Amino acid sequence: MTDLQKAKSLLKDDVTCALCKGERVYLTKERGVKPLLTWIYSGEDFSSFSAADKVVGKAAAFLYVLMKVDCVYANVISSPARQTLNAFGIKLEYGQEVPAIRNRANTGFCPMETAVWDVDEPHKAYEIIKQKTSV
Repeated sequence: MTDLQKAKSLLKDDVTCALCKGERVYLTKERGVKPLLTWIYSGEDFSSFSAADKVVGKAAAFLYVLMKVDCVYANVISSPARQTLNAFGIKLEYGQEVPAIRNRANTGFCPMETAVWDVDEPHKAYEIIKQKTSV
């Protein structure tokens, strides 16, 4: 079983995101970009990991770029997130592509997606994401 297959297999029930590399496995039940920021802040080296995530918008895509993961699987991915991951050479699999991620109340677009919509540089996106969150 590949790391990506393992990560995908762990993405069930209330697990929202899984990172796998060999025997190293990280799971979260938190939603949004918060778990990705927490992992970045931890100082762990996530390069060459495989990630499986229920929803990947452009903000999360930039965080995966900064984490230097090898590949990402998303149940749902936004078109800008797909384009971002492709631009940075991260392998990608997904279930459904949508034009943009909706907010949790389904009344508009995700605030994180909107915040980085016109951004093309990962570190600039990271600064914007940090300013918009309280992680």
